[in-house]
Amino acid sequence: MINKFSALALAGLAAAFAFAPSAQAAECATTIEGNDAMQFSTKSLSVPASCKEYKVTLKHTGQLAANIMGHNVVVTKTADMAGVNGDGMKAGADNDYVKPGDARVIAHSKVVGGGESTTFSIPVAKLAAGEDYSFFCSFPGHFSIMQGKLTLAK
Repeated sequence: MINKFSALALAGLAAAFAFAPSAQAAECATTIEGNDAMQFSTKSLSVPASCKEYKVTLKHTGQLAANIMGHNVVVTKTADMAGVNGDGMKAGADNDYVKPGDARVIAHSKVVGGGESTTFSIPVAKLAAGEDYSFFCSFPGHFSIMQGKLTLAK
């Protein structure tokens, strides 16, 4: 037999579970802005280990077209950044400046221009605690300026 207090407790528990997925969704996503001055809005990302996927939206806040001032986000181990960037430049614009099938690339977005945005997912299972990860823009000439650190948070 359920009394008034038990019913309230059950209702509270149900409400807590109903809101849990949206709370996790909020912490398993972020937005990075890139602009015409070749700058990302953040220099670091902290990915919660509890997420299965970490969704990243890249929003180009500038006005220049993708073929002139395009931006993307590429996630790799920090030690692989320069090699991935070099191979990406050879891969060209048709491949979003990412070598197709490059096993060193954990995740990447497509290239977007001013006023555009794109979303991609980082599979959190591909990240390991204690590893050194980075994200960067592989559009030609942007690599040295547009980069940041990515960490797997507990």
